[in-house]
Amino acid sequence: MTFADYQREAHKTAICPPARAMEYLCLGLASEAGEVAGVWKKVLRDITDITSSEVDESLAKLIKELGDLMWYCAELCTACGVSMEDVAKANLEKLRSRAERGVIGGSGDER
Repeated sequence: MTFADYQREAHKTAICPPARAMEYLCLGLASEAGEVAGVWKKVLRDITDITSSEVDESLAKLIKELGDLMWYCAELCTACGVSMEDVAKANLEKLRSRAERGVIGGSGDER
């Protein structure tokens, strides 16, 4: 499956208030990111043996939440009129540039 395939199929399931789609999608993305973090927070809190089967269960939950996060990313891309592939390519270009300039570990948006 390509990013384009995913973005197109994800959009078929979108139910957003048209006049407030950007707000809805941004809040949904933030909410899902919190759910991803929450799954792993519970691993840190509750699981002392990182090799236990409980970790596998948590990873399965994490993967489901990552899927939800990906859906919101796809819908935000669609709402902005940009492809997920273009966003991914631009991000990799930015990271390569930072790596080449030795600033990938620094702080700030414009490095």
